[in-house]
Amino acid sequence: MDLHKEVLHCLICSLLIYYLCLCEGNGPLCQLQRSVIPGIYKYGDMIIGGVFPVQRSRSTEDLSFTSNPDSTVCDGSFDFRSYRWIRGMIYAINEINRNEHLLPNFTLGYAIHDTCDNVAESVEKTFTLVTGSVKYTPNYQCQITPLLTTVIGESASGISIAMARILGTYHYPQVSYYSSLNVLSNKKEFPSFFRTIPSDTFQTTAFALLVAHLGWKWVGTLAEDNDYGHLGVQLFTEEVQKLGTCIAFSETIPLAFSKTRYEEIAATIKRSSATVIIVFSGDTNLLPLFWEVAKQNITGRTWLASEGWSTSAFVVAKDQAEYFSGALGLAIPVGHIAGLLEFLLQLNPMADPEDLYIKPFWEHAFGCSWTETKLQDNITLCTGHENLLTLNNVYTDVSQLRITCNVYNAVYAIANALNNILSSGNKKPAIEEIKPWQIIQSLKKVRFTDQAGKILYFDENGDPVAKYDILNWYIGEDGNLLYRKVGSYDASAAEDQRLTLDEQAIIWNDALQEPPRSQCSSSCKLGFRKSILQGQSMCCFDCIPCSEGEISNECIKCPEDYWSNKNKDSCIPKDMDFLSFEEPLGITFSVLAVIGISQTLAVVVVFIKHIHTPIVRAHNIEMSFFLLFSLILCFLSSLTFIGKPSSGLCVLRQTVFGVSFALCISCVLVKTLVVILAFTMSKPNQNMMKYFKPSHQRAFVGLATLIQIAICVGLISSANLSIKKNRDAVITKIVLECNLELELVFLFAIGYIALLALPCFVLAFLARNLPDTFNETKFITFSLLLFVMVWVSFIPGYISTKGKYVTAVEIFAILSSAAGLLGCIFFPKYYIILLKPERNTRKNVTGHSIKNAYTHAYIHNTIVVNYFG
Repeated sequence: MDLHKEVLHCLICSLLIYYLCLCEGNGPLCQLQRSVIPGIYKYGDMIIGGVFPVQRSRSTEDLSFTSNPDSTVCDGSFDFRSYRWIRGMIYAINEINRNEHLLPNFTLGYAIHDTCDNVAESVEKTFTLVTGSVKYTPNYQCQITPLLTTVIGESASGISIAMARILGTYHYPQVSYYSSLNVLSNKKEFPSFFRTIPSDTFQTTAFALLVAHLGWKWVGTLAEDNDYGHLGVQLFTEEVQKLGTCIAFSETIPLAFSKTRYEEIAATIKRSSATVIIVFSGDTNLLPLFWEVAKQNITGRTWLASEGWSTSAFVVAKDQAEYFSGALGLAIPVGHIAGLLEFLLQLNPMADPEDLYIKPFWEHAFGCSWTETKLQDNITLCTGHENLLTLNNVYTDVSQLRITCNVYNAVYAIANALNNILSSGNKKPAIEEIKPWQIIQSLKKVRFTDQAGKILYFDENGDPVAKYDILNWYIGEDGNLLYRKVGSYDASAAEDQRLTLDEQAIIWNDALQEPPRSQCSSSCKLGFRKSILQGQSMCCFDCIPCSEGEISNECIKCPEDYWSNKNKDSCIPKDMDFLSFEEPLGITFSVLAVIGISQTLAVVVVFIKHIHTPIVRAHNIEMSFFLLFSLILCFLSSLTFIGKPSSGLCVLRQTVFGVSFALCISCVLVKTLVVILAFTMSKPNQNMMKYFKPSHQRAFVGLATLIQIAICVGLISSANLSIKKNRDAVITKIVLECNLELELVFLFAIGYIALLALPCFVLAFLARNLPDTFNETKFITFSLLLFVMVWVSFIPGYISTKGKYVTAVEIFAILSSAAGLLGCIFFPKYYIILLKPERNTRKNVTGHSIKNAYTHAYIHNTIVVNYFG
């Protein structure tokens, strides 16, 4: 049955080939133009295809279709580096064919084509490889053996995508050595694609870290007008914006030559304040832009080169080198291939006539011509005996092997995958039985060690481990641009160790000794913060001063007990604020308190000295001295409110204040009651004073004072004695205050004093019309009126003020009320004793103006006796 199937298959293939031959023989009706595809071929049991951009596409192709377009796509140029890649692939295949342990008894062949860096050409060459004939027929495989195993290529991501769609359709594996576009990692869209170069996802991350490390906040981007350029810029923008860098401009480099567009891009670069420009592009399309940059004399720019052109310093002309010196770029780590240089130098047009690229190479390398018709001045006829050792170009330079190593490793990855297939299982498959999808499966599992001892494998996305060298362009002794390694990026390392950079080794443009600055706005000085300009990116801002209590150029709030210094560059401890004896307000209150004490003592001295005079003895001398003593305590209590608060001082000030004023008002109340009781009796035998004797008066004063003491002790014993740090009163300071619970003691003390003062005031007011000469209640009334006014006005003042001024209000109220009592009650007597001694007689005190003899007798016998003892 299997034999019949094979015969049937052969018959069908024969008919198809016969039909195709008929079509070809029938002339142009069945034949597509340019069906014969040139390339380099070598027969083998298995074939590895390769596509490389040896030449470039013509940039001035006429596509107006006013006439039949020229079918020639390539421009006749020659890329020595791409040709070295081809020779590297051939060298790897020859090396494997000599290896007794890798694919023993099998030989590898190759079919290599030039894409001219053109998508259409690459598609055509891909169909040629899949068809297996120099005259390709889409959707047909005209050559069963040798087996096409894999296609290596291409360098440009856009071209690799076009190839991958075709090869993926037929399940042929593709291994690219230079296509880094991140979308190629999508296995759903490109299931048969592998590569030996890292994805752009890692490249853009490395660029973002590099930009952040060098402190660049304002960069421009240029993208080649294809997926590689656009997606590279998109990923880079997303990464750097996370790190606080902004994009100053973003321009697209056209794929087709456009002088106007190049001029516009160069003008944008020249106009922008960004001095750092990152370019995601291949080297081919950059050349016209390089010319325009040099033409417009755009200097002072640092170029960041993607791996698509970072090792293409040789494409910059010598007279343009100064414009691009100092550039930084990412490149695949440099490698070494033993024996490659000797193989490259063995190239000979006479010995390798099947290599159709040798003669163009020879002409471009030695400046000669193989045909006499092309001979011009300074151009000689090629002989084939020119010495390759005399060349000084990238073909013979094996000191910086990067992409060549990728090509070399791609060949070895394929060979190892094939070896795993052919050596697996008991029944080894024949070559013709190997299917392309089996090679894909084997490539996913392949793992081998390269010449440098590194283990190579593909991850689940067909990508290798991401590692880059950071290159720096500089002008060599001959005036040409060269590059050298100044750092590296390793995605497999720890996050904080992935980027390493030797800044001392970097040669910057314009002979700078440090990284150039690239920013839209200068960084704000310490103590200022950014204010984003309306309609601008976050990197364009004005600097405005930080608010009080904030520091640095981010306006960070200081800790709770700290405040910003004058320059707002550091936080310093807040000053502890309280009413001190050294400040003017404290000095003023201290002086007033001392004056009050002095005046009170003066009154005491005068009263003691004139203790036997009628005016002193007539006004309840015992209560007067109690009152004077309490006033001294009142003035003294004001001093306890000045100074740094402490637990003991807070207790003392509340206690002394409450007790002294309670004693003071209770004495005034007693004096008022005595006068009223004495002057409200209607008959001589109604002597009420026997019920309110001096002992009773002392007991009353003592009881009233003890009640205040009890209130103070009770509240203080249950209160928190810690000192309160008031941070809200004065924002720049910490106001030290007595704890709120101790302040309640002060308020309760005032409340109790008010209970004593109000009835005293009412009684004194009612007794104000008693006989003038002897009556003291008028002065008591006025003193208590002043006392009440002071403490009533104290309430809004206490509530509305903050910080140490609350204490000042308290002191003012204490001094005012004490001075009012002293002045109103004692100064009239003080005045008479010292300045009007003639009025200090019993006659004046007992009141001769009273005409009623009964009343006069009562006053003499009751009041005088009681007062004088």
